[in-house]
Amino acid sequence: MAGGKRIIKTMGMRIAHLRPADGFCAETAASAVLLATGHLGFPVSTTHVITSSIMGVGATYRIKAVRWGITRTIVTAWVLTLPASALIGAFVAYLLKVLIQAGIVHPT
Repeated sequence: MAGGKRIIKTMGMRIAHLRPADGFCAETAASAVLLATGHLGFPVSTTHVITSSIMGVGATYRIKAVRWGITRTIVTAWVLTLPASALIGAFVAYLLKVLIQAGIVHPT
């Protein structure tokens, strides 16, 4: 619960200060993108779409209304997530393989 509140605060107040009407516009734009990509069968991240929508709405006031340092941190986390997940998955697979070969773990 606490993590969700922090994410909402970051999305709605730290990336760009949104008023209720701005939030409505960001959600509407995100919904349109998600409906279109769903119809076309493209896999997209809802988090990426809504974050991009918030940045877009913030940028309509002026480019400097978006806090690009926070945005850079979020994008860096997105970029690092996939390779980090792959490395963790490879490590766990290797560890299981070693444990199975040593007879410590028995596959069922």
